[in-house]
Amino acid sequence: MSKLTFRYGAVSSAKTLNLLAVAHQHERQGKRVLVLKPSVDTRDGATAIRSRAGLEREACLIVDDDTVLDPADLEGVHCVLVDEAQFLSDALVEQLRELTRTHDALVIAYGLRTDFRGRLFPGSRRLLELADSIEEVKTACAFCSGKAIFNLRYREGVPTTEGPSLLLGGDEIYRGVCWSHYRSELERVE
Repeated sequence: MSKLTFRYGAVSSAKTLNLLAVAHQHERQGKRVLVLKPSVDTRDGATAIRSRAGLEREACLIVDDDTVLDPADLEGVHCVLVDEAQFLSDALVEQLRELTRTHDALVIAYGLRTDFRGRLFPGSRRLLELADSIEEVKTACAFCSGKAIFNLRYREGVPTTEGPSLLLGGDEIYRGVCWSHYRSELERVE
């Protein structure tokens, strides 16, 4: 079943944990899985894919904006799983889209939809444009039981909308929050 799926969610929504579970399921069925991640994601090392729950594996392939996927690496691949897909270039998303046709592969890309300002990441934008299926990985707001849809960034414990879109970090920098808490947290420092 070839298709391109984009699974997005706020920070701490268990996207990577889901990716690792899907990889495990396919491999238990004897299917070849290719796990890749962008080279800019160096939080846990150059090749490690690690969930906040502590599960991890090595990425099979590290990609840059100008990576051209080698057809030889893709022979016999049933499933391609992408972590941190928001950091992919348009060209790489388009290659993943084409894989579903040329290699009859299932491609599932996991990532954030928007940055800490609520703006689409370029890779996420292209995935939203091209994906056969768009699925939200839901999580609760860090402050209430509402659905987290924003990624609130903190600098030295203070909420901020300043700085570059690409700033790697975990719970010490980002919290998934609902709209109400996104606004109220930012208003308390304005």
